[in-house]
Amino acid sequence: MARLLPALALALVAVAIAAVLRRRQATPAPTQGGWKAPLQLDRHDFRRPEAPYLVALFSSSSCQTCAAMAEKVAVLASASVAVDVVEVTAQRALHTKYRVEAVPIVVVADAAGVARASFIGPTSATDLWAAVAEVRAPGSSPEPELGQR
Repeated sequence: MARLLPALALALVAVAIAAVLRRRQATPAPTQGGWKAPLQLDRHDFRRPEAPYLVALFSSSSCQTCAAMAEKVAVLASASVAVDVVEVTAQRALHTKYRVEAVPIVVVADAAGVARASFIGPTSATDLWAAVAEVRAPGSSPEPELGQR
């Protein structure tokens, strides 16, 4: 019995120390939500507001991925598709207005400026072009969900 009391006291102290240490451990920060592409664009903020469709690339001149995306969106320019590269240093006001916090972001908007498809980060030319085709002619893409939120 004489040995049991000190052992029990030692066990209680160990449990108390473990509880204090557990409370002091840093809790990991919650996972942050991802960046968002604008849902609506004022077509008058961009080139050729009269075009039925707009492909806007929000980019940065210091971003290599943005340069690659600029090449991919440039090929989409046509009579019915306006393409505008919105570089952050040159057009910071638009990045601020549309709350663009990461680049590259591609937004495919209709004549009213409603974003019909968007991509955040690098995107393959095939996926981008298919999304634009789907916006222009619903049912034309084998993957109609590309660029959808």
